[in-house]
Amino acid sequence: MLKHRGFPGRLPGTDYQFTIRRGNPRGITPLVARERYRDRKPIDRRADTEFVRAIWLCFGDQPFERGNLDAGRLSWLFGREVKPAEEPFDPESYEALLVLDLDLARASFPDVFDGETR
Repeated sequence: MLKHRGFPGRLPGTDYQFTIRRGNPRGITPLVARERYRDRKPIDRRADTEFVRAIWLCFGDQPFERGNLDAGRLSWLFGREVKPAEEPFDPESYEALLVLDLDLARASFPDVFDGETR
């Protein structure tokens, strides 16, 4: 499992994790598209925003390996802002390639791209 050096481990001041320390020996948690409802807590929306910001700053619009990125956090974005970068796609692989859909990410998280620093 690839460990993404420099990627934040969690949302500061919270228990919302962005990465995992080690792979699960009993099986890899699959990526599934989770529905984001409008009534989500502000801290949940902030965690999504900061996770997208970290993806943008670390990988930009280039494909990246799932590696040690948290499956739960990725699942809130999977199928929308984060899409498979390869076919066939294995949702249960740490080596699976993903890519940030910039158009949809800009529409969903405009404050992440205000300065376009990348």
